[in-house]
Amino acid sequence: MQSWVYILRCADGRYYVGSHRGQNPEARLADHNAGIDPKAFTFKIRPVTLVWSAEFQWVKDAIAFERQIKGWSRAKKEALMRGDWDHLQNLAKNRSGTRRPQLPSSC
Repeated sequence: MQSWVYILRCADGRYYVGSHRGQNPEARLADHNAGIDPKAFTFKIRPVTLVWSAEFQWVKDAIAFERQIKGWSRAKKEALMRGDWDHLQNLAKNRSGTRRPQLPSSC
């Protein structure tokens, strides 16, 4: 089964990171915009727009990458969305100057 990690831009400018199992992330986008779950993070900040997505072969890899991205700064998320790998790697350096683990090869 296909697995996706996606980033949505909310009406207030914030980003929401999620994962989805299915044909494409647009189906999940429709769920967010329909407001199916009133407890969902995106419920009160609709509409949302899909700004980035990546397909993963394995669900466990998608979930792991979703969790990783959720911990990223806005600048890192925006570099990922632009595909700016050099800037993303520079942002990934920790304070000691060493690099953190690289992105999964499936991205």
